Amino acid sequence: MKTTVKIKALFTFAIALFFANNSQAQETKSFDQGFRLGIGLNGGMPTNNDTYDWSLGGDVRLQYDLTPKASLTLTTGFTNLFVDPNVNDLGFIPAKIGFKAFVWEDQFYVLGEVGGGFAVTNGYDQNTYIWSPGIGYAHDNIDVSLRYEAYTDYDTNQIALRVAYGFKL
Repeated sequence: MKTTVKIKALFTFAIALFFANNSQAQETKSFDQGFRLGIGLNGGMPTNNDTYDWSLGGDVRLQYDLTPKASLTLTTGFTNLFVDPNVNDLGFIPAKIGFKAFVWEDQFYVLGEVGGGFAVTNGYDQNTYIWSPGIGYAHDNIDVSLRYEAYTDYDTNQIALRVAYGFKL
């Protein structure tokens, strides 16, 4: 009886060794944690037509990739709100921090940013708080996003499209 127990144990050990020897590790994608820089062009339309007609701006976004699916962002640039011909346009510098999360196929993302807008043109001295949720698509060096941008002190909000070129630093 001892012999059959030893044979069963040896047989079980041999099978376990066979499966352990033939197992393979999953392939993992290498992740290069680091910084990216994006240079973008923005155009927007107001959500309330009484305040301004449209907007145009440019921005620079610094992105730090925490994981393959999550990044921190820091965005600044210049945005001009074009108002009625009888009223001076409002130009301001936005300064926003945000969080970007890739939600589908590592290319589609959601983004949330908060910060401030600092008026710099035509005698305006009113600053504003900015919050802006958005969605986007990033692939290789191209980044296209659509966002809602709310200004607490400029009596307006906008839907804006951003097209950008990005690269690793």
